[in-house]
Amino acid sequence: MSDDGREQTGHERVPSRQRRRFPGISSRAYEHPADRSALVALRKLSGFDTVFKALSGLLPERSLRLLFLSDSVRVSERQFKHLHDMLLDACYILDLEKVPPMYVNQDPQPNAMCIGLDEPIIVVTTGLVELLDEEEMRSVVGHEVGHALSGHAVYRTILLFLTTLALKVAWIPLGNFAIMAIVTALREWFRKSELSADRAGLLVGQDPKASMRGLMKMAGGNHLHEMNVDAFLEQAEEYEASGDLRDSVLKILNVLPRSHPFATIRAAELKKWAESRDYQRIMDGHYPRRSEDKDTSVSDSFRESAASYADDVKTSKDPLMKLVADLAGGAGDLGDRVRRGFDGFKSPAPSKDAPPKDASSNDSSPKDEE
Repeated sequence: MSDDGREQTGHERVPSRQRRRFPGISSRAYEHPADRSALVALRKLSGFDTVFKALSGLLPERSLRLLFLSDSVRVSERQFKHLHDMLLDACYILDLEKVPPMYVNQDPQPNAMCIGLDEPIIVVTTGLVELLDEEEMRSVVGHEVGHALSGHAVYRTILLFLTTLALKVAWIPLGNFAIMAIVTALREWFRKSELSADRAGLLVGQDPKASMRGLMKMAGGNHLHEMNVDAFLEQAEEYEASGDLRDSVLKILNVLPRSHPFATIRAAELKKWAESRDYQRIMDGHYPRRSEDKDTSVSDSFRESAASYADDVKTSKDPLMKLVADLAGGAGDLGDRVRRGFDGFKSPAPSKDAPPKDASSNDSSPKDEE
């Protein structure tokens, strides 16, 4: 019983250290604009609605739940109590009324997921539990609760099923092509949804350094004394700015088969949001409520997403994004800019009015390497 005589259900418990709570918060408060726009694009993909409706009735969700119940450890007051407390805290902070069941699965690979069609299930691996400290793990649990609040579990479940199905029908050219088109679109959306869930994890943990450490450990393992968060973030900046247009294309090809963005990119995106006015407004109690979701405008969401993409292109240091920004601004000749793009944008094209170099000049300045 609480001090005022009301029965305690466990959901109302105060977190282990004082954190702000966000009553009635809408997932719109933390969702990355690219998450929403990618989901809208996914729903417009030819054949997706048909596949979605069919799989919603066919997926063996009951079997999935029985599998985790029979071959994993369910988090509770008596098992993995510290994770149980974190789960209750995360649901309390994000005001998620129904606490999803959570399981620990024996797997040395650090991972966590939120799946399920009717009701979400959270699964974390032993590799992740052993890798992260309490505050880092708290942000991960908040991340998964954010997936649940945003309704991501349904699409994640379909992605897992279709990925498996694609392997089984790989010998059927047209069938595999159709499935892989949807899988590729789902992966693109899911990578964006991870950025949203990272933000939810920060709202739960309210410790940016812990969130960054967790992502760094996912990349480099449990060697915290050998790693540095600032240096890790510098890697993201170097990754974005390095190379030429060939590297930009390779970056796209590298990320296509992945369900998650690269760890350094996630850390950089989260740091940017943690330092933004949007995050501070949420922490100050100014955020959209779920009660207002029905009144939201789809066109407003599109405009917000478009503005976000435009800002990303404008501020990006990636050579391909630089080229897009230059062309959008009507600058220069396309062929010339593409040629210079493949040379890393290292030097401007010579002016037509510039005098030709003397072949006998003693200029020994080094040339740009290919």
